[in-house]
Amino acid sequence: MKMTAIIPLGMLVGGALGAIVLAAVPSPWRQGDKPVRVALAPPKPAEPVGYVVKRALKIDEPIVHGLWKWDEAGVPAGQIVITVDTKAQTMSVFRGGYEIGMAVVLYGADWKPTPTGHYPITQKKVHHISNLYNAPMPYMQRLTSDGVAIHASDVREGFATHGCIGVPKAFAKKLFEATKLGDVVIVTNGETLKVGQAIKVAS
Repeated sequence: MKMTAIIPLGMLVGGALGAIVLAAVPSPWRQGDKPVRVALAPPKPAEPVGYVVKRALKIDEPIVHGLWKWDEAGVPAGQIVITVDTKAQTMSVFRGGYEIGMAVVLYGADWKPTPTGHYPITQKKVHHISNLYNAPMPYMQRLTSDGVAIHASDVREGFATHGCIGVPKAFAKKLFEATKLGDVVIVTNGETLKVGQAIKVAS
């Protein structure tokens, strides 16, 4: 007797109850010469692929210049990923997908904008002086070869940088201590993240 198998394709792809297989196969699936109906488990929902956002910090107060938060209590060790959105003027720091830090930032003025993209941290220096502007850049973390970096700034409304990302000094110190060379900084303009969303570029 020739063995056959019939799979209802529509049910296998999208059916909530899974597929039913009619098969003439050897024991134990065959009872005599009659095929047995075998129910397959429904397909599992696809899991997000990449570095997944697992928690966002709770911010109860208005998002204003000078605001920053840091809370890593109970957060396990993991990969640090930093996101900056110049439109929202905020930075988020994730460890293993858990947001541990958030700050309102300064960014580059229209004539010297902060570039978007993803950048590894290539240099870290606690006491740094800009060789272009002869200005202090405490807790400097370099992103580009032409001088764009994260560093401590006087974060006030109406202020801007020469393309760098300025954060409050106390926050800059915590960030400096949390990162290492090679950690990824992702700079966007108007892109948002939600809990459960994957940051694919960070994987």
